[in-house]
Amino acid sequence: MIWPLLEGMAMGLLLSLIIGPVFFALVQNSLEHGFRHSVFMALGILLSDALYVVITHFGVNWLSTSLYFESILGIVGGIVLIGFAAASFLGKNVVRPNTGGMVIKRAKRRKGFFKGLGLNGINPFVLLFWVSVAGIVNLKESYNAWDKATYYVALLLTVFLIDLIKAYVAQALSKYVTPSLMKKMNSFVALILLIFGIRLLFFGLSQLP
Repeated sequence: MIWPLLEGMAMGLLLSLIIGPVFFALVQNSLEHGFRHSVFMALGILLSDALYVVITHFGVNWLSTSLYFESILGIVGGIVLIGFAAASFLGKNVVRPNTGGMVIKRAKRRKGFFKGLGLNGINPFVLLFWVSVAGIVNLKESYNAWDKATYYVALLLTVFLIDLIKAYVAQALSKYVTPSLMKKMNSFVALILLIFGIRLLFFGLSQLP
């Protein structure tokens, strides 16, 4: 049981090192709305990962060979990311009161939850990652059902805890954030989301049969 636990934690660390649009969105969310709000966003990310675990574990063979599924997910994901980029770029800059005195409109926590769920869920590269993980787990003949469950739980909790650390560190640095810096941060996040969105869109289009 100890090896599935350790291997799951190691894979979770690997996944946490991948810097994508969710990373930048999580940091931005923590700067704007604080750590507690970002906890709900991290929970949304956790739920989307857990759903992918269930889908890929029980359907890895079908998902890995279905180019049509990847294509649709890529196109939809690209459009959604581009939409998030436009919203981030056009939205008002918001900084918490202890980071420069700007007025903040309190965001609902469920909004952060669904943002995390959506951003992570519509990324086909996240799906491909979980497909590869499911393949690795299924190839471990020594793993029984309990070992596989331990592996996945360790992986998911590791990613979740590291997301919380990222959000906490971002909030700790928020007192150094000025309105000007926040404006630049919003533009940077919008650019990152736009790049990933265009990349996903082209990925989806390239996978069309």
